[in-house]
Amino acid sequence: LEKDQLLLVITNAMNQVKLLKDNLMLKDQLLDKFHLDNIIGDHGSMRALFGIVRKVAPTSSTVLIYGESGTGKELFAKSIHYNSPRKNHLFFAINCASIPENLLESELFGYEKGAFTGALTRHIGLFEQANGSTLFLDEIGDLTLTMQAKILRAIQEKEIRRIAGKETIKLDVRIIAATNKHLEEEIAKGRFREDLYYRLNVIAF
Repeated sequence: LEKDQLLLVITNAMNQVKLLKDNLMLKDQLLDKFHLDNIIGDHGSMRALFGIVRKVAPTSSTVLIYGESGTGKELFAKSIHYNSPRKNHLFFAINCASIPENLLESELFGYEKGAFTGALTRHIGLFEQANGSTLFLDEIGDLTLTMQAKILRAIQEKEIRRIAGKETIKLDVRIIAATNKHLEEEIAKGRFREDLYYRLNVIAF
């Protein structure tokens, strides 16, 4: 290997070691932090939500969480993950409303080197990173119909391809989605795919 290539390999290896150490250090904290006993709330409706989380956490079912921004949707998603059999894997999350469509596709599905201008190396997307774990898709109601179709295929077929990739990557990813929109109304207006809705709406609260 040339000097620059060798330095890159060493730097990548050191970064991976650091990430592994950080992940191991944080794991125990996360398991404790997102235990249901540590979520404050004694109202009847909150106790009912805790009951739902306890029931759905051990399963691999897709979950759809409704609620306005700032109401703790991601907190409940993390609680489901860290009380599930997937708790020893990292929790992955992305806000679908905050990223432009072309960047969102890259973030979710990854891409191969040379896929587009600026793609100097292979990028592993969140679906692939979350294999064996949980992927939280926040504000999924804001996705374009094009992105909805791509996410539907990934969930339905349990596989993806990176952008410009030829390899089919099999997936074992639990999807938890959240939205502040009434998806039934979005379907009626032609802004949300009914087939994706039924894939997501296995368990909803």
